[in-house]
Amino acid sequence: MAQAPHIFQSARTQLDQLALGQVSAAELLEEHIERSGVVNPAINAVVRTNLEEARGRALELDRLLMSGVPAGPLHGLPITIKDTFDVEGMPATSGAPEYANRPARTADAAAVARLRAAGAVIWGKTNTPYLAGDNQTYNPVHGRTSNPWDLSRTPGGSSGGAAAALATGITSLELGSDIGGSLRLPAHFCGVAALKPTFGRTPIMGHVPPAPGSLAVRDLNVAGPMARDVADLRLMFQVLTDQPVTVQPRKTSLKARRIGVWAEDKAFAVSSECNEAVQTAAQAAAEAGAQVLVAKPEVDGNALIDLYLQLLLPILATDMPTPLLKALEAGRPIAKLMARGEPFSRGKWALYSAATHHDWLKADETRRRLKRTMSEFFSRWHAIITPVAPTTAFEHVESGDAVTRLMTVDGKPAPYHMFHAWIALATVCHLPSVVIPVPRRKGELPCGVQIIGPEGGDLDVLAIAEALEAQMGGFQRPPEAVLLAPLPVRMKGKPVKAKPAPKPKPVKPVKEKPVKPAKVVKPKPAPKVKPPKPVKPAKGRR
Repeated sequence: MAQAPHIFQSARTQLDQLALGQVSAAELLEEHIERSGVVNPAINAVVRTNLEEARGRALELDRLLMSGVPAGPLHGLPITIKDTFDVEGMPATSGAPEYANRPARTADAAAVARLRAAGAVIWGKTNTPYLAGDNQTYNPVHGRTSNPWDLSRTPGGSSGGAAAALATGITSLELGSDIGGSLRLPAHFCGVAALKPTFGRTPIMGHVPPAPGSLAVRDLNVAGPMARDVADLRLMFQVLTDQPVTVQPRKTSLKARRIGVWAEDKAFAVSSECNEAVQTAAQAAAEAGAQVLVAKPEVDGNALIDLYLQLLLPILATDMPTPLLKALEAGRPIAKLMARGEPFSRGKWALYSAATHHDWLKADETRRRLKRTMSEFFSRWHAIITPVAPTTAFEHVESGDAVTRLMTVDGKPAPYHMFHAWIALATVCHLPSVVIPVPRRKGELPCGVQIIGPEGGDLDVLAIAEALEAQMGGFQRPPEAVLLAPLPVRMKGKPVKAKPAPKPKPVKPVKEKPVKPAKVVKPKPAPKVKPPKPVKPAKGRR
């Protein structure tokens, strides 16, 4: 699109050009709307717009800039918002028929209000699964969203529409949320960047779920930025947060940093491709001067998954219909028997969904002890690199349910909810986590890594991620040919169409060991070490 030169620029570059008068807010908005018109039919990332209001806002901001009164650090920047956040004129539907006809005159969610006050032009909403509750993005109101790298695959969930919009140049910044990897998994699947902030560092009021109008702040859930590079994540995070950052960032360098690597766990599935992505990132960090060692936190993987479910499922259960909750409570004795064995069993799902307050207090005590363990861990390490998920983006699967679905990892079956395994530590312990893509070869799907830091260390983790991103190369655009293929795109012989919206119902301690020579590089000057051997790449990856 020669007539739209700004769409793949960083948000910072767009803002610089706005400030210099090289492009107006109105022109920049139209470029992104036009881009959406070209590529969105293929991916269905943007599902709602308010163009009249956005165009008026852009013109107003242009007038303010001409008079020398910029609104704030995002002055004139067009952005989209995940459809789990209330936006004035576009209340959250969260893909739920029961919320499809909410009154348009709904106040901005707290995070949205901060973005608007900073000068952002909010023009659209991006798709999410029903009540933000899946690792894919499809729902009965707005249909399915597809991965821009391969339309037969999912962009992830629940911020799947957000990640797809970023990857295709529809927006340069996006507001997402994360309680079960919902920022991190889509970033990994679509090849973009995301920050899951420390819990409580960004406002979450006005997010749906919970039900519209709820005042209680839910444990685990956070609002966070998504972008195509880490510097844009920092820009948006600093607009969103008003909480003190307890670990101040160093300069953007990996020299003298101690970076741990946790690429495998007997309790967690991980493909050779995703394992190799961690090795690639570790090698890049070492080459940039970091001390890179294998460093697994002292945590049992199965116990971590179990703790995560004990904390998560009572939260999700508050959105269940009352009759279902009562049935789960009545069935607790049977659920206890069924809960033995696999960590993602239906019995555990039922048991923890009907947890008592006493049950939750016991789980919280276990979590606090784990947080102390992680605090001790990060007294010796600046960050740890892990996989984001067991696999790269998988093909759409909308049959069955999330408890009984299976996925394939290197040819072996694994529970669908294994996608929650690698993200659980940062979520349970309220730690900041940044996802960035690793280099990919032609024909490969995007694959990211997760960089986790100490609680409150958001800016420092961003600095490490930015330095690692610079070493590895960062964002790559998906092939335009995929996005411009004739529609409807056929997948497995069937045309893909969004389902029409149904009529809404009435609203009612640390083990450490040096990496093998192939994986350890120490900076110079430093104690003498044997020169590293090249990391043997996994099949199909450099």
